[in-house]
Amino acid sequence: MNTPHYPHPIIAREGWPFLAGSILIALFVTWLSPAWSVLFWIIALFVLQFFRDPARSGSTEPRAVLSPADGRIVVVEETQDPYADRKALKISVFMNVFNVHSNRSPVDGEVVMTQYFPGKFFNAALDKASLENERNAMILRMPDGHIVTAVQVAGLVAKRILCYTKQGDTLYRGQRYGFIRFGSRVDVYLPLGSRPRVAIGDKVSATTTVLADLPETL
Repeated sequence: MNTPHYPHPIIAREGWPFLAGSILIALFVTWLSPAWSVLFWIIALFVLQFFRDPARSGSTEPRAVLSPADGRIVVVEETQDPYADRKALKISVFMNVFNVHSNRSPVDGEVVMTQYFPGKFFNAALDKASLENERNAMILRMPDGHIVTAVQVAGLVAKRILCYTKQGDTLYRGQRYGFIRFGSRVDVYLPLGSRPRVAIGDKVSATTTVLADLPETL
């Protein structure tokens, strides 16, 4: 099992301003009226759970593709990868507001492209969200030459996609590379011949769950 190669915050740094703000408001309302403060403490607890970001470890099998996000599988199909311009196996993970929203690299590889696409904010569980919603695509080239595409897709209430990688960066499996605030999905496009190890409806955990096995050769 691999271990994170970076200091882990436990609470995602993207959430610190929201958590601090919600706690300050709850404290202020408590000072004004303890009875009314209950609602604001519930909101603060929701913010705390939303931005939790636990350290994870996952499979070291050389051909294993790890889940980039927590959530539920909504797509497993062969389709066109519009970012790498190829036929591919697509696996999509839908995240609701109660899932961890930190995104992790599914494979070891070099970032050959990242591209942001403005768009709409349909429910991320819908198929049309993949190509019509706001999204950020990242193409990775693995050491053996396999190409893997990971796409962060905004959801109905997600208004901010954060991606911290750029062309030329090298990522390892399970490395934290981005975050999406308040409901979203991640689409993963794999080479044809990859063997899925999940099915529609399965619940998955970032890094811990293996989505698929890559083919042995290109």
